Amino acid sequence: MARIDAFFKLMNDMGASDLHLVATSQPILRVSGEMERVKYKELEDEELRGMLYEITPEDKIKVFEETGDVDFAYEIPGQARYRANFFKQKWGVGAVFRLIPSKIMTVQELKLPPVIGKLAMLPRGLVLVTGPTGSGKSTTLAAIIDEANRKRKDHIITVEDPIEFVHESKNCLVNHREVGVHTKSFSAALKGALREDPDIILVGEMRDLETIALAIEASNTGHLVFGTLHTTSAAKTVDRIIEVFPANQQAQIRANIADGIRAVVSQNLFKRTDRPGRICCPEILIATYAVRALIREGKTHQIASSIQAGKKYGMQSLDDAIMIALKGRRISPDEAYMKCTDKEKFRPFLRGAPSDFTEV
Repeated sequence: MARIDAFFKLMNDMGASDLHLVATSQPILRVSGEMERVKYKELEDEELRGMLYEITPEDKIKVFEETGDVDFAYEIPGQARYRANFFKQKWGVGAVFRLIPSKIMTVQELKLPPVIGKLAMLPRGLVLVTGPTGSGKSTTLAAIIDEANRKRKDHIITVEDPIEFVHESKNCLVNHREVGVHTKSFSAALKGALREDPDIILVGEMRDLETIALAIEASNTGHLVFGTLHTTSAAKTVDRIIEVFPANQQAQIRANIADGIRAVVSQNLFKRTDRPGRICCPEILIATYAVRALIREGKTHQIASSIQAGKKYGMQSLDDAIMIALKGRRISPDEAYMKCTDKEKFRPFLRGAPSDFTEV
């Protein structure tokens, strides 16, 4: 057993989502969104480096020594997988490990709206799950892919950096590809995927113009494509994709997105007040004909109104999701106010000034 595995066991025992190991600091866990120091000595740089290299593949050590940054996944059989990021900082090396549970939770177990599970059964199109870092995007996507894996008879290809949730082939054939290990880049994997007879393609991160363009192309050629972006609302997601392209291509891209897009789930995690843990509040946009017309015509500012009018299709605004959790006494008024869109609607719930004085 590697020396560092004791910290992963502690993560598991405390229900932590992240482990931070930094030279000259005690280990720190993120529990329910908050950082908590572990009662342990401050780590020396050489000691920490040795501890990290004990679980790191040789090729990844070489990349880290040359560049100062590296990502990979580490697995403890029967316990969990961890997404690792190593970096160099002023006092030496540092590392952050994100827990990836070995058991994939279903849409029902995550208590997500039922329409999110239905996205797995779409015949084709582009589905985006967005939100800030650490908002549970990978967990939601894993639940959707698991739904497809159990209920469809198709070929699923995932492209990630690194591979996070591992899906065993059930009714579907599932192939996992890791950028830097099994393929050179997201765009190279997507180009290859189009020749590999896929029905469903998961793109772990749509981070550059070529990857986004290929994902849109795949969604318009009969494939169901899932991807992630770091945006905070459905409308901003569409705008962000379009703005990646040069001005002279944006009209065509807008039309291509309008043809291909089927849904955007934009989510945030909130610390629970009723019990330990966090709760997901998602905004859900279903791309009906009316919504796709708005995108095609460049009227994305009207998407928020379409979400309000589209509840019968399973649409839900972020503020409505937050309000349900707040009235159920599951989240605090202050956090609800900080992350909502319409501040006036939530101001009456505050007992004092918000913690972020710039939001007054």
